[in-house]
Amino acid sequence: MTAPRARVRRLTLSRFRSYSAAQIEVADGPVVLTGPNGAGKTNILEAVSLLSPGRGLRRAALDAFAQAGGDGSWAVAAHVEGALGPVDLGTGSDASRPDGSTRRCRIDRESVSSANAFLDHLKVVWLTPEMDGLFTGPPADRRRFLDRLVLAVDASHGTRVNALERALRSRNRVLEDGGDNRMLSAVEHELAELGVAVAAARLETVQRLAGEIAAHADETSPFPHADIALDGALERMLTDAPAVEVEDRYRALLQDNRPRDRAAGRTLEGPHLCDLVVAHGPKGLPAARCSTGEQKSLLIGLALSHARLVTAMQGLAPVVLLDDVVAYLDAERRSGMFAALKALGAQVWMTGADPSAFAALDGAERFTVSPGAVNRSV
Repeated sequence: MTAPRARVRRLTLSRFRSYSAAQIEVADGPVVLTGPNGAGKTNILEAVSLLSPGRGLRRAALDAFAQAGGDGSWAVAAHVEGALGPVDLGTGSDASRPDGSTRRCRIDRESVSSANAFLDHLKVVWLTPEMDGLFTGPPADRRRFLDRLVLAVDASHGTRVNALERALRSRNRVLEDGGDNRMLSAVEHELAELGVAVAAARLETVQRLAGEIAAHADETSPFPHADIALDGALERMLTDAPAVEVEDRYRALLQDNRPRDRAAGRTLEGPHLCDLVVAHGPKGLPAARCSTGEQKSLLIGLALSHARLVTAMQGLAPVVLLDDVVAYLDAERRSGMFAALKALGAQVWMTGADPSAFAALDGAERFTVSPGAVNRSV
């Protein structure tokens, strides 16, 4: 039986990116947005991605969302069928207010503290062309990718990661300023708690995702299954010791490393340095050594597995955003992805320049995007 799914029924943009005003209303089919490069297709997906915590699928600065030539105000609103029923979500900034440089969020027109509250209603996951170099890029890119995976199944993870980053900055500053041992011990106490909590959440998600991948690894699929693991000191400790013990061990490590870390100007051990290790399952080859096409297929397969995991854990399929993913797939992989998405049952928003690339996608709701406008295709 197909799980319930979160659905964006109506999306309204006001002075957002290239759109003065635009509205899209959709029913039950996958949403396909086609048009020439630069028309604004990705802007629409980015707007949907802002119905979740963070800076959206482009990781843009807040002032980048406002339409050029305006006063800096912008808004994204959506009517959603979510985990708790129909709801109106909204986010944006109002340049006329004293807090105009702050992103504000609303649920049913009532202000909420942050976009974290949106997670009670829906989860949004995405793939973009910028992720194509994930396996060959720096570990920081893979940690960021991993944290988005965790956030979809653990709504508190983003708050913990932000707190961890603040604690790391505090320790580095105290080390640089020559703070006394009592001050360092206080900072390290908090850092150990946060670091182990973040590492444990990442490890649990990777283990669950590995199980989901293994459960489908024998299926006929054009996307090879990935072998995944975490490489990090705390993560290794957590595989054979309880969290409380790992916290104590990490505090002791931080204390022992103070001279080295002070000389380096940074903290040299911790979850801020872990890496997501990915390999091509059938070949047993590190993903970084695979061909460009194999890496793309691995990434798509990993994203599909994660969407299945979110559905299984949350009881609600996420909204899936695929930006310019279909164009680079051959006919077999394209059909395989469409079949996998149909089996998942999620609402999917896809972009591409060529409408014919989506010809085999049954029941799609098709829109044509031109600069500043989006219209239902005839």
